[in-house]
Amino acid sequence: MAFVSFLILCFVVSTDSTFSCQSTDDFVGASSPGDIVIGGLFAVHSEMLHPEEYPIKPVIQNCAGFEIQIFLQTLAMIHAIEMINNSTLLSGVTLGYEIYDTCAEVTKAMASALRFLSKFNSSEDVVEFKCNYSDYIPRIKAVIGATYSEVSMAVSRLLALQLIPQVSPASSAEILSDKIRFPSFFRTIPSDFHQTRAMAHLICESGWNWIGIIATDDDNGRFALESFGVQAMANNVCIAFKEMLPAYLSDNTFHTKVDRAIEKIVKETRVNVIVVFMRQFHVLKLFKKAVERNVNKIWIASDNWSAAVKISTIPNIRQLGTIVGFGFKSGNVSTFQDFLRNLHEKPTDNNKFLHEYTTLLSLCAHLEYHDFQTCISNQSQDDLLQNVENKHQIWRDDFLNANVESGFIHSTILAVYAIAHAIKGQCKDRNCKDPSAFTPWELLEELKKVTVIDDDKEIKFDSNGDMSTSYDVLLWKEIDGHMEITTMAEYDLEKGGFIFEDEDQKKAFLDLKKVQSTCSQHCRPGQMKKVTESPHTCCYECVYCPENHYSNQTDMDYCYRCNNKTYWAPINSTTCYRKTIHFLAWTDWFAIFLLLLSSFGVVLVLSVSIIFTKNLNTPVVKASGGLTVCYTILFSHFLIFLSTVFFIDEPTEFKCKTRQALFGISFALCISCILIKSLKILLAFSFDPKLQNFLKCMYKPIPAVVTCTGIQVIICTFWLVFRTPFVTQNFSIPRAIILECNEGSIVAFAIMLGYIAALAFICFIFAFKGRKLPENYNEAKFITFGMLIYFIAWIVFIPVYATTFGKYLPAVEIIVVLISNYGILCCIFLPKCYIIIFKQETNTKSAFLKMIYTYSSKSAGSIAVSQISLDSKSSSPRATISDSCKPDKNSANGNCHFQVPGQTLIKGKVLPKNITRTMVRKRLSSI
Repeated sequence: MAFVSFLILCFVVSTDSTFSCQSTDDFVGASSPGDIVIGGLFAVHSEMLHPEEYPIKPVIQNCAGFEIQIFLQTLAMIHAIEMINNSTLLSGVTLGYEIYDTCAEVTKAMASALRFLSKFNSSEDVVEFKCNYSDYIPRIKAVIGATYSEVSMAVSRLLALQLIPQVSPASSAEILSDKIRFPSFFRTIPSDFHQTRAMAHLICESGWNWIGIIATDDDNGRFALESFGVQAMANNVCIAFKEMLPAYLSDNTFHTKVDRAIEKIVKETRVNVIVVFMRQFHVLKLFKKAVERNVNKIWIASDNWSAAVKISTIPNIRQLGTIVGFGFKSGNVSTFQDFLRNLHEKPTDNNKFLHEYTTLLSLCAHLEYHDFQTCISNQSQDDLLQNVENKHQIWRDDFLNANVESGFIHSTILAVYAIAHAIKGQCKDRNCKDPSAFTPWELLEELKKVTVIDDDKEIKFDSNGDMSTSYDVLLWKEIDGHMEITTMAEYDLEKGGFIFEDEDQKKAFLDLKKVQSTCSQHCRPGQMKKVTESPHTCCYECVYCPENHYSNQTDMDYCYRCNNKTYWAPINSTTCYRKTIHFLAWTDWFAIFLLLLSSFGVVLVLSVSIIFTKNLNTPVVKASGGLTVCYTILFSHFLIFLSTVFFIDEPTEFKCKTRQALFGISFALCISCILIKSLKILLAFSFDPKLQNFLKCMYKPIPAVVTCTGIQVIICTFWLVFRTPFVTQNFSIPRAIILECNEGSIVAFAIMLGYIAALAFICFIFAFKGRKLPENYNEAKFITFGMLIYFIAWIVFIPVYATTFGKYLPAVEIIVVLISNYGILCCIFLPKCYIIIFKQETNTKSAFLKMIYTYSSKSAGSIAVSQISLDSKSSSPRATISDSCKPDKNSANGNCHFQVPGQTLIKGKVLPKNITRTMVRKRLSSI
């Protein structure tokens, strides 16, 4: 098998920044021997110095920017390993460690990873190239780290060659959950998917939708930005601007881009919330510049810097506004704090990080807290070598404990314990004192099944290699002049909601809502968004909800339509209202008026009935057809008045079916009786033989009334059976429901009314024929008037009924019914009642006979003249009239007497030869 040997370059710090690789062990930051060695990758320094001379050589340079928080993580790893070694967890098997500084650079981290891959006990740190690494034993069994996701991505791809387990306590990029690309990567924190979702929920629940984002221009920043963009869109949050800062402080454009980002923040006055996905040293630079420009916003911190003490101690940090962040759920780190208190007793020979820290303490001990921290961060390794010999070692017990970020410390300890439990699983039936007892890939399989007890809870890696612990929502609050990082809430990953322990936390959360960060003003309930020309959906105009629509929440994209036609809503409404049900109620003033008219009609009918009953044997009553006909007509009028009651109050199925049928049949009965009455009078006083014969054929009172009324009954029966009227709701009025009767069939309704009109028209013709009868017998004239009133009323009714809507529609028909009914009733009966009451002298038999004789003589004279005229035309005159015709005393009206042979004379009246005294008596007796 072919071998390729890689010699891992290392450096020895010197004043001239040159490298002399004395030993590969010089590359290690901290180490301790053990039966099983675990590697560590931490960005203890924030940047790697780059040479300015050319040509650039492939030499790893010194680093600068000592990071206290990351240094504390290396101590947490050492502390956890020491605790395990001092416990019975591994039953005598000791853990060792090799910790390397990545300087936040991928190239430096790759060099460390190459040494991890080197063969165990190889004197030259040789990495063998093999097709199968199943039996390959590298110098370490697992790796803790790296700090940043971009570094972890690169290292994980290299470690995956031998499937060496890598457990990171800080790398949160969502892409690292992909087990196809990163099969050996695990982490003891949630992925950025949960963090960005939590951020989006916080922003959404606070009522903000117009925000800015600042991120580092590296894999971690871009992935975080992409993930947050998806979550923001899902929560209707718009990103006003995105600013990307260089990932490395050594980039020449870094300060220029920081200035541009600050200028953008100041310019966007409507953006009051800024989400920051950056490393701590980036945020430190950004905030110092923001303090100079008096920027005051709400800053949403990612887990990288949400609990950074060195940022919270920036002078005048409170001027920046409110800082809210998401940090990893912290556990009990009291044992670690005890470890820090005794750290000064630890030897620094095998821990270059600790040695450097003690040197920095000596260099910066004379400064105040923040300046002291700045001094530590700004020293390069070259500077330390130049000054360390002139300083005495000074230890500050409080400084490290004050900088502890418990979330990262806890996740680091958890990572060590997870690996330790996996090793325990492998060592059950193996002698783990022998480094070749198991391979890394076997440990990887065991790690997938590991369960760790943390704070009395069992936690384990999910299928993506993540530990789904919760987040602490952190609020930076000024207390006694100092910025304190407090816990405001807990974010539950499973339920996706915030958990508040007390009212103070909830109040602090609600206080955030007082700040506005929107592209447009919030649309109030009763309004909806109208998208403008802006490409962002968060920029809109607020318009009122139209009629019959409502919105009951703020910032609604559209207004809800009222569920059904029984509800309505005015413009700019927040709810729907039930429509008022309208109908012609008993209590309506117009209904009361119509009822009074109907009641008066009923009283009038009863009064006429009483008058006719008391004057039963008088000529006027007898001339009206007698009690049978009169009572039938009066009863039909009563039913017509009664039918109006069914048009009032809430419609029901019974009322809708009854009112038109009762009215139609009653009116048909009334007109039928009047028609028979007209025929009878016309027959009694008609002396035209042809007309007399026709009227005799037509005059069948009972069959005619039954037939005429029966036809109407049949029409109404078919109507009620096949297209029956029913109750319907009329929604034509916006805010009301009109309960009304739907006639079922307009055709049937028209046929019913048309049939009554046909009967009335025939009645009108017959009555018109008899308009010149004697005064006391001249009902035909009044019937004509009654029919004319009927026609006028119903002709006007048709267009009015067709164009009227609302609750007063039934009143239109009631009015027409009352007008036509009153018209016929008054024309038929009131003249007779007038004669009975006020002209009793004319209501005698002798007075009636006198009028009949007078009418008969007139009719006879007109017929005689007509016949004489005809005879003269035929040249055979049958009578002569004297030139000196004088009135006779026996003449009732002073008419001249004339006589033709064969004619009959009654009281001086000459009747036609075809009319005898017997015929006159019969006509009189028939009245």
